Amino acid sequence: MAGKKKPIKGAVDSAQQLWTAGVGAITKAQEESNRVLENLVKEGHDIQERTVKFADQKVVEVTGKVSKLAGSVSSKATQHWDKLEQVFEERVARALGRLGVPTNKDVQQLSERIDQLSAAIAELTGKKAETKAGTAKRTSTTRAKKSAE
Repeated sequence: MAGKKKPIKGAVDSAQQLWTAGVGAITKAQEESNRVLENLVKEGHDIQERTVKFADQKVVEVTGKVSKLAGSVSSKATQHWDKLEQVFEERVARALGRLGVPTNKDVQQLSERIDQLSAAIAELTGKKAETKAGTAKRTSTTRAKKSAE
């Protein structure tokens, strides 16, 4: 029977070693998994920071490009609007000219010529030339008197 105890003792020792190895493996796996988890969390955090930084850079780039494009579009629209306005003014001026309506320049030239002629008449007759304001005042007074009658 002494021979039978040795194999049992060997089996118990083997089982004990396996148990101890298993406990050690589990402990080591837990420690390793904690380290791996910490490393994964750190890597995830680093990746998140890089991604946010990259996204921010792209937002700045896109914002700049969009602003530049908007400025270009606005400038072109303003140019087209100005050109359209100029064409409209020219056509209105031509239409008024065909109808015989004097331009602002024509009225200004006529007014200057009237002032010159008034000065010449005053010089010839010895009267003081009246200003536009005096003429306007007398004309409105004359009209008021005629309306009252």
